[in-house]
Amino acid sequence: MTEEEKNLPAEGSTPKIVRGALQVIGGAVPFAGGLLSAAAGAWSENEQERVNKFFRHWIKMLEDEIKEKEITILEIMARLDIHDEEISKRLESKEYQSLLKKTFREWSGAESEDKRTYIRNILANAAASSMTSDEVVRLFIDWLKMYSELHFKVIAVIYKHGTNGVSRGGVWSDLGKEAVLENSADADLFKLLFRDLSTGGVIRQHREVDYYGNFVAKTPQRRPKGSGPKPVTSAFDDEDSYELTELGKQFVHYAMTDLPLKIEYKPHNETE
Repeated sequence: MTEEEKNLPAEGSTPKIVRGALQVIGGAVPFAGGLLSAAAGAWSENEQERVNKFFRHWIKMLEDEIKEKEITILEIMARLDIHDEEISKRLESKEYQSLLKKTFREWSGAESEDKRTYIRNILANAAASSMTSDEVVRLFIDWLKMYSELHFKVIAVIYKHGTNGVSRGGVWSDLGKEAVLENSADADLFKLLFRDLSTGGVIRQHREVDYYGNFVAKTPQRRPKGSGPKPVTSAFDDEDSYELTELGKQFVHYAMTDLPLKIEYKPHNETE
């Protein structure tokens, strides 16, 4: 029996388990007492046992979340040169502490190891670099909450293709996806991903710029008379190319660039 299991209330003590779980997440709910009293009288012993098991899983999930955040903070510190005066001041600043609070307040456990790595990289780079403002870093943290792993895979593919961009069909191919029908759920999802990233300011259709960085207007393409209605653009179109915005490029730098370790660090389960 693990130490956590020894500390858990015994079977049949549902109110204690529920109250314990509520305390773990920040305090009891005002109406919980009456609800638990009513539940204790209404539930049979077998039903209480089921609820106990549910709350045991819930408490374990909260404990795992805390451990995950602890590991993330340790990994951030292992990548920073705390002997550097500027980095040391940055870590102690109200602005950086605010970023930490925002991240760990809104992050209820990463959906995947990749997302946890992005969170770690953003916070580490935000401490070590002044490439962008804290307002932009806050936006990057919001993006981690808003977008799925597939969104970030699309961002990585577009970044790989550089300034010339890549078509939606090219991205689909680079992701290693098989051909699907235009009216399929996969095609709808793929179009939604590009719409999300475009409206979110992460990517845009590739456009030429002049010497001063101004966008050059596209030459309108005229369709010959009698050619019929304009065909519907495929979800996997190979004509228009997409590129990262400047915000998108900075996101890749902050979230997808891992700082080298300054000190050797191994989690407890690797040192045993």
